[in-house]
Amino acid sequence: MIDLTVIEAERERLRTAHLRDVRPASSARGLHHMALLSSDVERTIRFYQDLLEFPLTEIVENRDYAGSNHFFFDIGNGNLLAFFDFPGLDLGPYAEVLGGLHHVAISVDPATWERLRGRLEAAGVEYQTESGSSIYLRDPDGARLELLADPLGEMYGHEVM
Repeated sequence: MIDLTVIEAERERLRTAHLRDVRPASSARGLHHMALLSSDVERTIRFYQDLLEFPLTEIVENRDYAGSNHFFFDIGNGNLLAFFDFPGLDLGPYAEVLGGLHHVAISVDPATWERLRGRLEAAGVEYQTESGSSIYLRDPDGARLELLADPLGEMYGHEVM
């Protein structure tokens, strides 16, 4: 059985040891793109562009695998969600594994969150809502997404940035 007091004490130790009162600026400019896998380019485009309203910005050849596509969707704020397909390779179904992708959380404003929830419902896409501001769903290849109605830098009313 997990001792929650030990876990909470460790969390507090980490906060005390590593959170700084004055945080320096990050060396990063932002998330350029996060790359996921697509087993069907057309289906992925219909899901992300047509259903979730993330505009497709480009499709190029994957420089690492001839015949493979590398394609990008605008997820706002200068950030991209990218995909690779690997025709001819049997990569098998998506699997959540320790050390692998758990989910991608994308911030949308509350009105968009409501509209997208209605679109998911109308399209018959299974989803789960949590805390009144998160929608969890899976993309056509099984990757878990979270549409979060909280502003960037906040999560459930708590500043994280």
